[in-house]
Amino acid sequence: MLRFVLLCQLFAGLTLTGNGFADESNPTPLILAHRGGAYEFEENTMQGFQTCYERGIRGFETDIRMTKDGVLVLLHDDTLDRTHDASGAVEDKTADQLKDVRTKQGQSFLLLDDFLKYFQDKPGVYLELEMKTSNKSLYPDARIAEYCQKLYAAAKQYKPTGSDYLFTSFDERPLVAMRQQDADWPIAIIASKPLSTEFIERAERLQATHIACKISGTSRDLVQKAQAQGFKVNGWPGHEVKDYYLAIGLGLDVACTDIPTAIQQTKENLSAKIEK
Repeated sequence: MLRFVLLCQLFAGLTLTGNGFADESNPTPLILAHRGGAYEFEENTMQGFQTCYERGIRGFETDIRMTKDGVLVLLHDDTLDRTHDASGAVEDKTADQLKDVRTKQGQSFLLLDDFLKYFQDKPGVYLELEMKTSNKSLYPDARIAEYCQKLYAAAKQYKPTGSDYLFTSFDERPLVAMRQQDADWPIAIIASKPLSTEFIERAERLQATHIACKISGTSRDLVQKAQAQGFKVNGWPGHEVKDYYLAIGLGLDVACTDIPTAIQQTKENLSAKIEK
């Protein structure tokens, strides 16, 4: 049934709005490349982000951490061990110590400035900058202000006109700090659970503009309730194409996925079949 819905949408010739979100005339969720397409490329690498962009993806999610000497970098885990040829936390290292660090397949360790510079001349992009500060031993309260000030300044400096850059986190502390810096900048609260009334109320309390929830267990009624209150809703994780069909059925604004180019190709193939 969900496949049929997608076919109907493609048959109708629907296109994304300027900011990539679904709207009343276009119910197709924005494809968000989680960590630059973590199941298709090495995560949080320029190869992944660049290849996704070149293949038509316009939504990207990444993870931001801060080195010992205050440089912002891209890394999901609390340590380098799983993804790189080094070990330990970047929070315990200087930026200079990370210069020679490579991914398991030999790619350069990515700094936030280099990531943002790539998108600086590419308007119409939607970026989710996840603030990985939940580990309070790495990010005590005293470090949150510096982290947020530097991230806000970098995003504001490099963001091109016509793009949407979003600060997101599981941790409420940086969301509160970002809202204090800018009353209008979009922010999202993330939780490892389906959408609920309590979750919506939490987002409202934080003055969030977006909600990121687990797609499994989320209902269409609650998605519509959140949207009626002005929130954009992002569903995750997306590991298979069928997860994107579910995102369509739920009426989500954003579908966070580890296989963005596979979904993009599926949509293009279906569209081509319909045109025939």
